[in-house]
Amino acid sequence: MSVQQSERLVSLDVFRGLTIAGMILVNNPGSWSNIYPALGHAPWNGCTPTDYIFPFFLFIVGVAITISLTKRKESGLDQKKLVFQIIKRGLMIYAIGIFMAAWPFWNFTDNKFIDLSSLRLVGVLPRIGVVYIITSLIFLKTNIKVQAIIGVILLIGYWAIMTLIPVPGYGTPNLNVPVLTNPATGEIFAPNLAGWLDHLILGNHLWKTAKVWDPEGILSTLPAIATCLSGVMLGHWLRSKNDSSVKTSWIFVIGNFAILFGVIWDMWFPLNKSLWTSSYVMFTSGMALLFFGMCYWLIDVKGIKWWTKPFVVYGMNAITVFALSGLVAKTMGIIKVTNKIGEQVSLKTYLYENFFSPFFSPINASLAWALTYIVIWLGLMWILYAKKIFIKV
Repeated sequence: MSVQQSERLVSLDVFRGLTIAGMILVNNPGSWSNIYPALGHAPWNGCTPTDYIFPFFLFIVGVAITISLTKRKESGLDQKKLVFQIIKRGLMIYAIGIFMAAWPFWNFTDNKFIDLSSLRLVGVLPRIGVVYIITSLIFLKTNIKVQAIIGVILLIGYWAIMTLIPVPGYGTPNLNVPVLTNPATGEIFAPNLAGWLDHLILGNHLWKTAKVWDPEGILSTLPAIATCLSGVMLGHWLRSKNDSSVKTSWIFVIGNFAILFGVIWDMWFPLNKSLWTSSYVMFTSGMALLFFGMCYWLIDVKGIKWWTKPFVVYGMNAITVFALSGLVAKTMGIIKVTNKIGEQVSLKTYLYENFFSPFFSPINASLAWALTYIVIWLGLMWILYAKKIFIKV
């Protein structure tokens, strides 16, 4: 049996929807003090299921690049126009990310506009936008062999940069967490090279929790491109004329090999999402292949689709639901209401303390809030899906 190339890959929509639902789940606990370990990021080295989510999305972007851009190239679209469309789309995704970081633009504590001097200029959507542009241009200008070579060079090159090049002003290369030791002077203790570069170039425009480095920073974008290119490789394989059973088998074989390679490399270059280490790229790309392979086999090969609709609904408006759910969550954290004892609390805290905390243990109340949030957004996206409204960035 062979899946026709003209058919839409429902498995890709489902995998995208699962990934976006996972993003919303881990980003919106009722209380950050009460989350299951699997629903939180590894503190530094290591990898939890939550750490799979972002690389999964970049992997999916890579698959979509191969399928979408190949179709547009085959349609005879002028390459200059195609390049313009790619850059425009990537910049729009980047801009949405900056919009989310700046929202609601007003500092309600000081009653003035937010301070743009500390606005975060990197993040999840900005990274997706940048990686999308670069990976798409690589795809347009090169063949599959060159794309694979570029991916390998990025992974080996990043490992060499991070482990062999001394950190200017600090000496020996290291993979430590950068720590701000003197806020007055901006002095950092033992920064790794990626953190040092973020602090040097971006200054105050960093993740406020870390202050002196960013998990979506400049240097770690290089291996993130390799993550996206791994999706491009899968896209090429899916478009091949091989039988679906052969495609599925090799997806699982390569996926397991990548996981094993990542685990072995972890001994010298630890799995680390914040640094987006090369071992992390291999490991999470392997996991993405296994997850996608299962979706592909169940849905597109075996035709078992009865369970897929909720994830298709999420997957068809992925960026939209991610952005809107983030903006609404941020807004609920800003709006103030008075609770039963006369305290001013955020709307989120009020709803959580009145409708979730009394009925569950702390950790399950936190999970119930996140699951409820997913269901609410599923309902809203279902309305768009039913009306065939798909907001493309």
